[in-house]
Amino acid sequence: MTLDPLILSRLQFVWVIAWHILLPAFTVGVASYIAVLEGLHFWTKKPIYLQVSAFWIKIFSVSFGMGVVSGIIMPFQFGTNWSRFSDATANVMAPLLAYEGLTAFFLEAAFLGVLLFGRKLVPAWAHFVAALMVAFGTLFSSFWILAVNSWMQTPAGYEIVDGRFFPTDWWQVIFNPSFPYRLAHTVVGFYVTTGFVVMGVAAWLIRRGTFATEGRLMLSTTLWLLLALMPLQIVLGDLHGTNTLEHQPAKLAAIEGRYDTASPVPLTLFGIPDDKNAVMHDEIEIPWLGSLVLTHSLDGAIKGLKEWPVDQRPPVGPPFFAFRIMVGCGLLMLALVVWGNVLRRDERFVRSVGFLRCCQAASVLGFVAVLAGWTTTEVGRQPWTVYGLMRTADSVTPSLTGGNVLTTFIGYIVVYLIMFPGGGLVLARIIRRGPTALGNDTIESGRPAQPVEALPGVLAGEAAP
Repeated sequence: MTLDPLILSRLQFVWVIAWHILLPAFTVGVASYIAVLEGLHFWTKKPIYLQVSAFWIKIFSVSFGMGVVSGIIMPFQFGTNWSRFSDATANVMAPLLAYEGLTAFFLEAAFLGVLLFGRKLVPAWAHFVAALMVAFGTLFSSFWILAVNSWMQTPAGYEIVDGRFFPTDWWQVIFNPSFPYRLAHTVVGFYVTTGFVVMGVAAWLIRRGTFATEGRLMLSTTLWLLLALMPLQIVLGDLHGTNTLEHQPAKLAAIEGRYDTASPVPLTLFGIPDDKNAVMHDEIEIPWLGSLVLTHSLDGAIKGLKEWPVDQRPPVGPPFFAFRIMVGCGLLMLALVVWGNVLRRDERFVRSVGFLRCCQAASVLGFVAVLAGWTTTEVGRQPWTVYGLMRTADSVTPSLTGGNVLTTFIGYIVVYLIMFPGGGLVLARIIRRGPTALGNDTIESGRPAQPVEALPGVLAGEAAP
């Protein structure tokens, strides 16, 4: 059996980034959540905000550390596995990645120490500022990384000289056509992901019967936030889809499973794509709705994949199914948020065991949606690394052998299967200890913090899974 270094390099990159993306999907949101809690504590002086903030700071620190380790590994692959891509795009990508390190990573690193260890060493306002700087650092990191990715999707502001990309307009490079939509959609997606993790943890604490007041605070504030974020994410997703239709029509055709150009376009709910014969089998469709959703017109046209040469078509299966998984997760999350806010009457949202169980189960939905969205975006871009300009097959290191990649790939698998479950166990231990066990042993009154009793109506003695 011949080991193809291109396929193995792609699988290795998928493995590494799929694990890594789970961490910024959480840390970006939780850093902002901590900043909000620190601000509320600074202005109100209520100890509960301090307790909840200290709890999530511990969780953030472990997640941030894992994210740094897994994130450092990723750039090495550009040199070892994708050297032709790195050589061709270095003049554009290297400065953007350098800015990510200079503005984001150093901002996070400089203030993270204050956030973790400075509670008793700096004034309250300084600790609040540290929380804000860490939150801004995570957002700056998202800004630069997504600028790089968006430029690969919709390149702009460049010229090609001797096979290499050179920037001609940095404003166009950074703010390329898809960047504003990708940045907004991704960051809001990260906030939503964090929100559902917070809800899941809060529901577990409430059902457990201890720290229920802290759990209620987490659950209530997050439900209000998600009630605004979920509809916003739907609007941003629609805008991003419209942008994709304009700048990456082949990707949109793959997402929709369109092999033939059509007008009006039905909305395909399900089907079995057959790339070899360029046909969709067993499709379930809603007439006209595809045109309305995609073009905002009842008779809008969508180009089919047959409009492109076979060697320039993305595979349909992964983006087609991944997109539907992402949308399905989004609809489930929206329904849960609406349900929770309906249950606010008479505090039923903290007494309904069914709702609390659903919150716990839904805590992973955001991560599933993020992975599905990433799969949609990146597989839908194929066969290009720089869309329409540089093929993935031409980006891999020429001297690389399948044996080389297989060796490193196995190493990555082993390391990640140790690091991530180990980190997960540490996080689970932190959550089991509860909020007050992680804050200062003496909250500002100078008295030991005590767990609160279960909220009325909650099954305090019920063993939470």
